Amino acid sequence: MPSSVMSTPNDLRPPAAVSATGLRKSYGDRTVLDGIDLDIPAGSVFALLGPNGAGKTTTVKILSTLIAADGGQARVAGHDLAASPDRVRAAIGVTGQFSAVDGLITGEENMLLMADLHHLSRREGRRVTAGLLERFDLVDAAKKPAQSYSGGMKRRLDIAMTLVGNPRIIFLDEPTTGLDPRSRHNMWQIIRELVSGGVTVFLTTQYLDEADELADRIAVLNGGRIAAEGTAEELKRLVPGGHVRLRFSDPAAYRSATVALREVTGDDEALSLQIPSDGSQRELRSILDWLDSAGIEADELTVHTPDLDDVFFALTGSHRPNQPNQPEEAVR
Repeated sequence: MPSSVMSTPNDLRPPAAVSATGLRKSYGDRTVLDGIDLDIPAGSVFALLGPNGAGKTTTVKILSTLIAADGGQARVAGHDLAASPDRVRAAIGVTGQFSAVDGLITGEENMLLMADLHHLSRREGRRVTAGLLERFDLVDAAKKPAQSYSGGMKRRLDIAMTLVGNPRIIFLDEPTTGLDPRSRHNMWQIIRELVSGGVTVFLTTQYLDEADELADRIAVLNGGRIAAEGTAEELKRLVPGGHVRLRFSDPAAYRSATVALREVTGDDEALSLQIPSDGSQRELRSILDWLDSAGIEADELTVHTPDLDDVFFALTGSHRPNQPNQPEEAVR
């Protein structure tokens, strides 16, 4: 199994919002991060996947200055993590696995408290608060205690509070855990809007469809190391099982293709052939060119590629998806 996939040449990629080399972290005799490298372009969504205890939250805590790494170097928003932690903190926002919302005060009061922590004037704090409450559709609930909010509303308020300081980089650690499907999709839309506004999002998640839906690049963390990194499509091509399916309505065309093509699996009843393929443009063109040259016409061509579940299981040795309601870091 390859440990990585081809990356875009550095001179063609946007400047890095987050970069790290050889990050290490241990708790006692347990090595959580064993020298990981990261290079995350500005204005993108980067998703970090991994089983429970893989080190996802530890990575977020290090890059957001909450804990120190044991080794390695990192730059966040252009600032050295070790030398300029205050500048890093001024450029980032963090939404953890567990809500930072104070349920005993109103949503508006939570926002104004965050504005005070960012040293905004009272007038500016109220202006920013009003704008974010409207942006996140929380105006009607603004005067109500936050403990009365639904899970999705609390998560929206959590992110709104994170945006008070106008961060350029946002770390979202399991942002949709425990949300219903509609709230999850609403959160996805919020993330897309943030990125369209130039914000960089570092996302950890155990929902593989979430990473597939949102991330420009994905890294799979396992055993303290990055097992693979690339786009969702690049990662899917790392594991076997991809194929092209040809379906025929003409039995004669089906028989001709069956005889001529090698390494195919035929279904005589469905008049379909399955050809092993990684789904790449080159392979599809080769199959279509062969059909044209042989004078054989298929009625339907479909491409089947492994999904991120297959990638996750292959790279981590997992047998079942992790339960999203379990704490991610077993070592803390």
